[in-house]
Amino acid sequence: MARVTESGSRRKLNPAINRQIKELLHSMLFFIDVAMLALAFLLGYLARARLPLPALPVNPPSFSSYVPMMIVHVISVVVVFYMVRMYHQKRAVSRIDEGYAVAQNVSIGTFLSIAFETLAFKNSAFELDYPRGVIIYAWLFSIVLTVLGREAHRQVTIRLRQCGIGRDNMLLIGSGEVARTIAEKIRWSPQLGYNIVGAVNGIPGGTVGEVPIIGTTGQIPELIDEYNVDEVIIALPEASHRELLQLVSKCQRGRVDIKVYPDIFAYMTGGLTVDDLNGMPMLAVRDVALQGWKLSLKRGMDIIGAFIGLVLLSPFLVLTAIIVKLESSGPVFFCQERMGLDGRPFYVIKFRSMRRDSEEHGPGWTQEDDPRVTRLGRFMRRINWDEMPNLINVFYGQMSLVGPRPEQPYYVEKFREYIPRYMERHREKAGMTGWAQVNGLRGDTSILERTKYDLWYVENWSIWLDLKIVLRTIFQMIVNRSKNAY
Repeated sequence: MARVTESGSRRKLNPAINRQIKELLHSMLFFIDVAMLALAFLLGYLARARLPLPALPVNPPSFSSYVPMMIVHVISVVVVFYMVRMYHQKRAVSRIDEGYAVAQNVSIGTFLSIAFETLAFKNSAFELDYPRGVIIYAWLFSIVLTVLGREAHRQVTIRLRQCGIGRDNMLLIGSGEVARTIAEKIRWSPQLGYNIVGAVNGIPGGTVGEVPIIGTTGQIPELIDEYNVDEVIIALPEASHRELLQLVSKCQRGRVDIKVYPDIFAYMTGGLTVDDLNGMPMLAVRDVALQGWKLSLKRGMDIIGAFIGLVLLSPFLVLTAIIVKLESSGPVFFCQERMGLDGRPFYVIKFRSMRRDSEEHGPGWTQEDDPRVTRLGRFMRRINWDEMPNLINVFYGQMSLVGPRPEQPYYVEKFREYIPRYMERHREKAGMTGWAQVNGLRGDTSILERTKYDLWYVENWSIWLDLKIVLRTIFQMIVNRSKNAY
């Protein structure tokens, strides 16, 4: 039996046993997929035999005749999963992304299994009959059961990591603000499965947040061996390329994974492409603005979404307006000038959640337990309900359902002076919700980090990304998990 020892609140497991547990968890995912896909095929057969959709079959063959088909189906889907690295477990992946990946690759695997049988076994002794009804049901059940199986595996893995089992020992290189931020994120996210053994790049005996500094960069190889380090994160955005190469070289021992936090230059040039001018190589900044059919599609989604939202939510919006009026004197709505597309100002519409004199001393961020917020306002702001009148702005084309949150002109003028590429976030319409918001970057949080998230969204826009952000926003509202919503 594994011997687990306690050191404060951190549980430590024997490195060899811990490694075996991680390998077992990794292997379990494969076997869970195989079991779920086989079960899905069985349920598909039963559903086709008993459900009158499209019609009940006459004298259906026994399940044993479908076993070869099931084997081809399972193998095809698992091979696709392997090829797209779905057995390369990521530290943090949303359930929406996981579900989308499963649906996409199960569909590809199902079509491949049909194609393989047709090309390889047609008119041979191994020819398999693929009834359409069984395949359709098996395809649907495969998506649902695989998602459920992977979610069960995720929950088991998270619980073990929270207990200190199956974690990776991580060495942090850096002692500045970036290193402290990374250490805090890991400390507050035990489900990521990291155990920070210490930090490097400073005087031993100091700390990076609550992480002890255990050595210098010259001692990295010895520290990796001494602490059985599985992963190294280099958090030195100010380091030169030569210094980074030297650090990476020192970390390349055994199977240690190495991650490097990008420097500001990499962040600023993330959208560069190579072009030419009559044979001369040129670096061109990618035009990230939505154009053509993408712009029309996004606008169509905004109109439909805003119309449906206003119609379905109208009884609750009216009730909220009445309660706001009864609770405190003043207008129901709060209209404030914000900066939107191309830096053009517009007035955003929200339910009033503060006292009328909340900004008599000038604008300011809302903080936790802010005395300016009313009782109803505190509840509304916690679930983002005060922003529902933004649907009017969306319907009129001043905002989008998804995009960077609009700021007051006062703050925009301040931020543009010291944040690189800040104004590029205004190349798209402001949104009711956004990639930064669903990741907890709202209110009194880092503007630099928020800008990075906004620019990433602008440069990587897709219909699926918008849908994902909307679904995450709705989920956070329902379960009251909106970070930094004061």
